[in-house]
Amino acid sequence: MKPLILIPSRLAATRLPRKPLAEIAGRPMILHVLARAAAAGAGPVAVASGDAEISAVVRAAGGIAIDTDPALPSGSDRVFAAAEAFDPEGRFDVLVNLQGDLPTVPPAYLAAVLEPLADPGFDIATLVAPITSEAEKETPAVVKAACMFAAGARVAPAPYFSRNPVPSGDGPFWHHIGIYAWRRAALARFVRLPPSPLELREKLEQLRALEAGMRIGAAQVAEAPWGVDTPEDLERARRALEQPGAAAHAARSGPAA
Repeated sequence: MKPLILIPSRLAATRLPRKPLAEIAGRPMILHVLARAAAAGAGPVAVASGDAEISAVVRAAGGIAIDTDPALPSGSDRVFAAAEAFDPEGRFDVLVNLQGDLPTVPPAYLAAVLEPLADPGFDIATLVAPITSEAEKETPAVVKAACMFAAGARVAPAPYFSRNPVPSGDGPFWHHIGIYAWRRAALARFVRLPPSPLELREKLEQLRALEAGMRIGAAQVAEAPWGVDTPEDLERARRALEQPGAAAHAARSGPAA
């Protein structure tokens, strides 16, 4: 397995304009995410940029930026386009899609997301964390993964995702974390598929893959990192990363036992 970590990033955002370049603890958010991905040591890291301004910031900091068409419809499309430009020979067979709005993501999660792909039956891997409150379970902003882990297991199939609490009945609920590891062939197939009925209904891109017969494996981690989507989230990130030791604590958080 040879992973390539790609961080799709563009300036267009309705709730928080110019989000990737928002300053947190003295540097743009995209550089925090880039540094955490590099710290994982799981493979080369690059930003799949949809804007020249983002690319310039990344390159000035010594990072790799791959320019992609700003009109691409999704982060998955941007990741695939960047991989084809960076590695046309196909040396990297696994493409990790790390969202650019996770400035506190623990580096260990970039290794954890690769674990399900040790099983050749999975086309895609992702992460889940236990839901710990009723509010987290009920909010549509938190995507839930329908999966059941065998005793002591860290990986399980994820046959469905929803904004509603799934599955029904007694048992734990799982918060889906939007970090993916794709087998390259699976992503190549995915970006050529039209949006699927369940994807459009739930507004969840991963359902397109499931409806096309691909299998997703989920690795369990301790807690879900929070993303930056609103001005309030940005202030939270600033408070967290400007506190002494806060960034180190986030970086030490690893996979669940």
